[in-house]
Amino acid sequence: MIYGVILAGGRGERFWPLSRADRPKQFLKLTSDRTMLEETILRVRPLIPLERIRIVAGESMSRHILAATESLAEHHIYTEPCGRNTCLAIGLAAVHLHREDPDAVMVVLSSDHLIRPPERLVRIIDDGCRMAVTDHPLITIGIVATRPETGYGYIKLGEEYSCPGETQAYRVAAFVEKPKAVLAQEYYYSRKYLWNSGMFIWTARAILQTIGQCQPRMKALLEAYAATIGTPGENAARRELYENSEAISIDYAVLEKATNVLVLRADIVWDDVGSWLALQRYKDRDSDNNVVVGNALLYDSFETTVYNDDSGVIVCMGVSDLVVVRTDEIVFVAHKAKLGDIKELLTTLDKDEKTRRYL
Repeated sequence: MIYGVILAGGRGERFWPLSRADRPKQFLKLTSDRTMLEETILRVRPLIPLERIRIVAGESMSRHILAATESLAEHHIYTEPCGRNTCLAIGLAAVHLHREDPDAVMVVLSSDHLIRPPERLVRIIDDGCRMAVTDHPLITIGIVATRPETGYGYIKLGEEYSCPGETQAYRVAAFVEKPKAVLAQEYYYSRKYLWNSGMFIWTARAILQTIGQCQPRMKALLEAYAATIGTPGENAARRELYENSEAISIDYAVLEKATNVLVLRADIVWDDVGSWLALQRYKDRDSDNNVVVGNALLYDSFETTVYNDDSGVIVCMGVSDLVVVRTDEIVFVAHKAKLGDIKELLTTLDKDEKTRRYL
């Protein structure tokens, strides 16, 4: 059977101050009147029923998940004692699903993506699932680039691979890091590269076997943990698993080393909604290219994003290229060119006991 595995462990720091430690990005209503986690679940419901949805998230996030998605129960959530990146998160889900269903097919999704139209993604996933049970490859979904983007990783296309449906499939020639502007432009115009979406399809058995080949120590730790599932020692074993495992992404740990990796070409609207700059890509803009969410008035202002998540009004006069956010006790004003420094700002706030509570 097909299972949806949603990775919901991110902190969404680049959406501070709206995204906070106790309310990260996946629990915000950034793209619609539903939280991004809810949107992710609803997107795949035509193919994957709710009882086969699993969410991997930090222990402190369980109550937020249950509150944000009333139809889910605790057994839908695999909790992590601490963050160890995507390889261990996927491995954790894989050992649970393989124990529950030895023939489980995993559709791995991120909880904070914007995807339109959802029905096209479902068709691509359906094609990928049929490939996964036939040849047991590791499948990633690549997005047709719509601009020379320096903020995403890329997948270089190899030779075409036979796909049972309408989706085009290719062998992966290479995974490429986030490129400089000139190289990103070259990738875009060559049409030989796709954006790396971080969405995957494979059987639980196939990914565990490949983790064993590429990361034998992690596989041994996962096997030791798997033996405790359903016993009184499971929670203690999970903590031990996370204490002893390396923090590494599935791309670095497995996909760049494996030889059976395929990519499905997805010609869809996709955005990882990674920072405040994303709002100007999918929110309506006024005649001066301003994006306004909530109660705000802009006079003689241009290319500015305003997000008011509080009472009262934000008024901007004679400004341009700013992001202005008001939420709870925080007012955040930044030039768009400086948004890449938010993590450094949060590190500074964390050093001072007086400001740490705003994280």
